[in-house]
Amino acid sequence: MTMLNATFVTEFYVLGFPEKYEKRILLFALCLIIYIITVSGNLLIIILTKLDPSLQNPMYFFLGYLSMIDTCYISTTVPLMLMILVSCHRRISLSGCFTQLFTTVLVEGAECILLAIMAYDRYAAICHPLHYNVIMHRGLCYKLLVMVLFYSAINSTIHTILICRLPFCDNVINHLFCDIPPLLELSCIDTFLNEIVLFTVGGIFVGLGPLLFILITYVYIVVTIFKITSVAGRKKMFSTCAAHLIIVNIFYGTGSFTYVRPKTSYSAERDKFVSVIYNVATPLLNPIIYGVRSAEIRRSL
Repeated sequence: MTMLNATFVTEFYVLGFPEKYEKRILLFALCLIIYIITVSGNLLIIILTKLDPSLQNPMYFFLGYLSMIDTCYISTTVPLMLMILVSCHRRISLSGCFTQLFTTVLVEGAECILLAIMAYDRYAAICHPLHYNVIMHRGLCYKLLVMVLFYSAINSTIHTILICRLPFCDNVINHLFCDIPPLLELSCIDTFLNEIVLFTVGGIFVGLGPLLFILITYVYIVVTIFKITSVAGRKKMFSTCAAHLIIVNIFYGTGSFTYVRPKTSYSAERDKFVSVIYNVATPLLNPIIYGVRSAEIRRSL
């Protein structure tokens, strides 16, 4: 496609859903149930980490904000999906699409960085237990949260501006919501710059950077754990890290498949399935996994 084929797009049509009404209603019911459970579970964790005296430590401080991010995460995509599924209204304005894109990339980046900070918290607790409260004091925790918001906002702003500058030859999004890969597919011009920035800024600095930090951190954690002579002590230390590691695997596994790959490998049907896991299932699993793995949370319920 060339610039001659470009049209002035004022709205998009989100057409990544089944055409049959019965399938849409079934999917609507499933998404609604998942949304209610996810929001309820994450709000419960937020309330517990704020009110329960036994959960007033940095680990649960960050977990509360992770739940807050997940609540925002699923709320940027699922409500629109529910509206489209139950009605014939499949349009989203240009500004609405870009706002959804900005918010989605913002919370994705925030979760990447926050998971790395949570790994550092576990490193401080396990490798330097006597100095844990000195290292992870409340002032540092708030500074780290500001850093999360700052870098994720920069990342999101860069990607959104680069998408906004593209001319679009079509306004039909074969996806479940406004996201970077399906919008790049609609561009009339070469999107090489977008792909390079997506791979470097989004993939390396916001994605791979925190992931490498997590891996290095856990190398030190594992080495420290194996120095513990008590089997019960080892199990306890591994248990405190298990939930975090599960979430990291799910989040980064689906995230890297969605964003860190060339445009030529884009597949609408495959990516819709991965997006459901990445944008819907992950926020659902976080409170469930942490609730099951954390004895403190189970006691608070």
